Amino acid sequence: MTSPVARSRLNRRSTGIALLSAALLITLLSFLIPSAPAYAVDCAPSPDTGCLQGIIKSSDGTPAPGVTIDVTGEGDSQTVQTDAEGRWSFAVTSAGDYEVSVKESTLPAGQFFKNASSRTLTVELYDSASALFPLTDDQSKATAPTDSGTESTGSSGSDAASDGKSEGGETTGGQTPAAADASSTTGTDAGTGAGASQATAGDGFSWPRFWQQFASGIRMGLLLSLAALGLSLVFGTTGVSNFAQGEMLSMGGMLAFLFMSLTHNIWLAGIITVALMALFGYLQDKALWKPLRKRRLSLMQMMIVSIGLSIALQNLFQFIFGAQILRIVTKTPETVTILGITLTVQSYVAMGIALLAIIGVGVALKFTRFGRATRAVADNPALAEASGINVDGIIRLVWTVGTALAGLAGLLLGLVLNGVAWNTGWSFLLLLFAAVVLGGIGTAFGAFVGAMIIGLVVEMANIWLPGDLKHAAALFILIIVLLVRPQGIFGRAERIG
Repeated sequence: MTSPVARSRLNRRSTGIALLSAALLITLLSFLIPSAPAYAVDCAPSPDTGCLQGIIKSSDGTPAPGVTIDVTGEGDSQTVQTDAEGRWSFAVTSAGDYEVSVKESTLPAGQFFKNASSRTLTVELYDSASALFPLTDDQSKATAPTDSGTESTGSSGSDAASDGKSEGGETTGGQTPAAADASSTTGTDAGTGAGASQATAGDGFSWPRFWQQFASGIRMGLLLSLAALGLSLVFGTTGVSNFAQGEMLSMGGMLAFLFMSLTHNIWLAGIITVALMALFGYLQDKALWKPLRKRRLSLMQMMIVSIGLSIALQNLFQFIFGAQILRIVTKTPETVTILGITLTVQSYVAMGIALLAIIGVGVALKFTRFGRATRAVADNPALAEASGINVDGIIRLVWTVGTALAGLAGLLLGLVLNGVAWNTGWSFLLLLFAAVVLGGIGTAFGAFVGAMIIGLVVEMANIWLPGDLKHAAALFILIIVLLVRPQGIFGRAERIG
């Protein structure tokens, strides 16, 4: 016969699993429902304003944030950087010809112009003109950056607009950046277009591309593992599905940007960032989560609190830092090719640091008193407390370590992705939950394996699928695994009732 303590533990875990499943469904729907861009385009055509706009994506379909674009013409000169979705826009007050050029040194590592690096656009007031700059990861297919001549665009019936695309699929008329992006991914012109269609229809499968994407998947998996470990440890010891974990990533990247600008030393900035994130995790539990536990709030209520904290932090980040991309290191990263795989030096360093941190956490959980106490609290808090373990102290230490790991992940992602923004963490939240559920809820090793699988699937799906479907591919794998093994890969099957 099942003892009351065992029944309490089973009911607690089953309730947590049910809440986490519901939360995952809500989060998935929020990603699938169309919404406004993360960064609003600040140019709208008016009787005294014309707009130049577009989008830049890497060859695998992922946005290219932080790319510098210059526009000159009609006595005007402006410079902007692409936002988190790769979009850019200029507002001009005089009709005429404008040269739009992309600074090649700010392109993502391993990316090259497939055609030209500059375009001359003709725009009228109360109208818009758009240009795309397709990229390729195959240097042999790259074209030396040259001007492509004058191309007239507009939504009021010009030839370029009626054609939809000019030569090479580079320029579209009378469209918003989203529309221009959609037209570029239809693949109507072989070998043209930005983003996923170029990667699938243009380049197709090749073994060099396979291994390049495999390496990118390993990199993504290691960085996701850091944040997923913290999420899994918190859930295992408290049962709370922490929806604010994504904001811990954003905070880590933004603090790194802040202290890098003050110290000009990435190692010092990184140490300060991780230390402050650990302190924030400690204070977060002391000021928020422990009082809520003492008041015996349900797991559903605490999950809602975490969602509210997530939203509050997002708005705070945007208020303090604005909506622009924050580049932690402004210098163009150097690339290193090993066995035909090209990654930036920052990527190799980030992967090494992430791997060392993961190994350190694994060793601590397996061979130290803290690790044994953490596993005891995760298994049965009441019995652990009866055995003399300071349950509140262990939970606070778990919050401290989990937040520090998420901050480190945000710092490394900011280096690898060449920038961080107020909503960076939110864009990775669904992948973090998918990794935790896939590996087995509440198990640290399961979170690591789940994150590696998710990272590989997300990056390698770009070989065959459009870039917009790469997250869907990871979630499809998650669904298939859970149909076969509902408790996850390393989760324990439990009988309830």
